Amino acid sequence: MRKKRTSQMSIYEIFAQHEIADELMKISNWLDAHTEVLDWVEADIQRKDLKATGRSGMTIESILRSGFLLRYWQWTYDELAFHLMDSDVNYGFARLPRGLYPKASALQGVISLIRAETWERINQLLINGALDAKIECAKGVRIDSTVTDSSIHAPWDSSLLGDAVRVMDRMMQDARQRCPELNYTCHQRVVKKQVTAIRNCKGTSIRQAHYKKLIKYTRKTLDAVKGTLLLHKEWLDWVAQAEHIIPLIGRVIDQAERRVIKGENLPAEEKIVSLFEPHTDIIVKDKRQVQYGHKINFSSGKHGMILDTVIESGNPADSSRLLPMIKRLDEVYGKLPNQVAADAGYASTANIAAAKALGVKAVGLPKKRGMTIEAMTGSEWIYKKLKRFRAGVEGNISTLKRAFGLDRCTWKGLDHFKAYVMSSVLAYNLQKFARLST
Repeated sequence: MRKKRTSQMSIYEIFAQHEIADELMKISNWLDAHTEVLDWVEADIQRKDLKATGRSGMTIESILRSGFLLRYWQWTYDELAFHLMDSDVNYGFARLPRGLYPKASALQGVISLIRAETWERINQLLINGALDAKIECAKGVRIDSTVTDSSIHAPWDSSLLGDAVRVMDRMMQDARQRCPELNYTCHQRVVKKQVTAIRNCKGTSIRQAHYKKLIKYTRKTLDAVKGTLLLHKEWLDWVAQAEHIIPLIGRVIDQAERRVIKGENLPAEEKIVSLFEPHTDIIVKDKRQVQYGHKINFSSGKHGMILDTVIESGNPADSSRLLPMIKRLDEVYGKLPNQVAADAGYASTANIAAAKALGVKAVGLPKKRGMTIEAMTGSEWIYKKLKRFRAGVEGNISTLKRAFGLDRCTWKGLDHFKAYVMSSVLAYNLQKFARLST
């Protein structure tokens, strides 16, 4: 049965004489002072039907601490496994029992079980403590958004069709191993030829001809998968995979026909950009490059800690998210900020009036858009102060992207995407907390 905690002497008092080790020690002390978080993590990891037999493995505490190190250093699971073995400081921080050196697969198997809601809950506990200790201040809040990319390639219709045939061909090869007499013709070669031709051809009519041929062979492979599905319902794992992928491939074919053959303009919400990460949204900010991932709104405090993080669905306008972000601060922490700073995308007369009605005294927006300084902040001095204050959130987001991996999520699936973002924010906030603590 998996244990909750590991009792061992702290390694830091023994030989670690470095500012990073001191930072990790402060984070370790905070985790020791809030052991209730282990109950939250245990609820995610410990299965209810698990019998108290066999090896105990890593403790809940070691799993949480290893998960923090993973995001703190931006390591892969292979790198985490190596550094836990190689570094006494990281090994001691993780509170691993002596002689236990978990492999990358074991680390991934347990850390990936921690839900995004649990990472967020730990972060809210940290922020509440920082606010009570006056380490962070929520009287002035700055709000901004960014995009974290999903782990996908550029979603051309031809590449999506090529991916579809490749996945289905792999499934059919598996089916033929289970049933050698199964009749199936592989179309991978002709499909690859059409994908390459589409990328290199010139002229709409030539491109459409290649697309028609590509769609034709994609449909043939899809029909083979559907036929096998009807004949072999007893292959439960294969059937589950087929039932998942068939609707997605149907959407890819329909999308290619409508966009390329019929020349239709599809709304972003109707498009599919990946068979492997179908949750991915299409995000266009102003006239900049299109990104494929999820839009994230952040609320940052006076000293740079991230007070709140919201992973949005779709691509909502910033102006529609100002009031919800302000209200969430009241819901989570029981207090509204006196002053709010945000960029021009959040600006609207209605937002100013609604924020003031909630009890916010000043809302600083860099572009007035018909609003007066008197209506927003009450004075020119406060307006300029909030404009300067707002710029700080750009640095917070830059650090999250550059040092904590929020430029691109490398974990698979929507649930793991959310867990990746929330664990990165927690690692950032714990580092900020340690550096702000005296």
